[in-house]
Amino acid sequence: MAIRSAWWLALGYFTYFFAYGVWLPFWAVWLKGVGLDAEKIGLLLGAGMVARFTGSLLIASRVTNPSRLITVLRLLAGLSLLCALGFWIGTFWVWLLLVMIGFNLFFSPLVPLSDALAATWQRQIAMAYGPVRLWGSLAFVISSALTGVLVNAFSYQAILWLLCAGVAAMLGGMLFRPAVMPQGSEKQVERASWQDWQRLLKENAVWRFLLCVMLMQGAHAAYYGFSAIWWQDAGYSASVVGYLWSLGVVAEIIVFAASGKLFRRWTARDLLLLSGICALIRWSLLASTTALPLLVIAQILHCGSFTICHLAAMRFIAAREGAEVIRLQSVYSAVAMGGGIAVMTVVCGLLFPHLHGNIFWVMALLVVPALFLRPKAAGL
Repeated sequence: MAIRSAWWLALGYFTYFFAYGVWLPFWAVWLKGVGLDAEKIGLLLGAGMVARFTGSLLIASRVTNPSRLITVLRLLAGLSLLCALGFWIGTFWVWLLLVMIGFNLFFSPLVPLSDALAATWQRQIAMAYGPVRLWGSLAFVISSALTGVLVNAFSYQAILWLLCAGVAAMLGGMLFRPAVMPQGSEKQVERASWQDWQRLLKENAVWRFLLCVMLMQGAHAAYYGFSAIWWQDAGYSASVVGYLWSLGVVAEIIVFAASGKLFRRWTARDLLLLSGICALIRWSLLASTTALPLLVIAQILHCGSFTICHLAAMRFIAAREGAEVIRLQSVYSAVAMGGGIAVMTVVCGLLFPHLHGNIFWVMALLVVPALFLRPKAAGL
């Protein structure tokens, strides 16, 4: 059965981020529920983060022909489901470590490869990225809220049920055939050599782009890791904290939906400037106050600090040729969306006990050099 290509990709994003909306906020709760202490939970989550970085960088980059993207996505979805089902087999620590590594290794490349497919279809059939990608953000909001409700009603085991259901739905959706298959030339089938990678990463526009987005996305580490703690310390309930997080994702959805009209004539360089300005305002607000009206403004600015930066990255990557799209997408996902945030999370963990809310000034400082690193290549 064939379905429209944009719908195929939207379904892939929706089911992936439904599963991720279960995994990211609640997996530590499941690990605690099966009897692990905080030290072992930390080690497992850390091992998973390393596996995510490795999977995004090494597995995704080995796909050199866009015409093979659909097949690889289906294979990775199947392997992710097998690993998710592996959590039912046993809960002793070594087994969980192996399954955690396997799940993250296969699950993480699905996003850069889906984004590479989106970039391919942007060039091939003029598909609008933002309205397709917003379904992933919507799914994250739905699954996070649903998981919280079901955990309260049925215990922590609801987390694993929902995770498996989400990954199974993702595989099922990918088994449909998109109306337009991605196209690639025989030249793109050749695997990139080390010289190809060096040539790409030494290009002035490319290394400036990667360093810029690594700083801007890495600046979200304090928000992802410590905003909930800081706001609760300021006296807000867990439900208010949850609403603030949801507000940021809702703003993200709105910008994704309207991006085609809002930013049609904007270059990646211009979008990065707008994102940097929004980020500076946002992190400055979070560092300066915990007053609820200003926190609401700061959360609305998530659509600028994260969403517009991601749209700029997709526009930059889509302007590349052939297999470079996949290579650059895998590096972007590994470095900016994985490695940069991982490193800054460790740094924030060391600084937060001393700086508390002032940690967000450090995040604002990270953004400043990014404003001057924006790539200057013509047409980007």
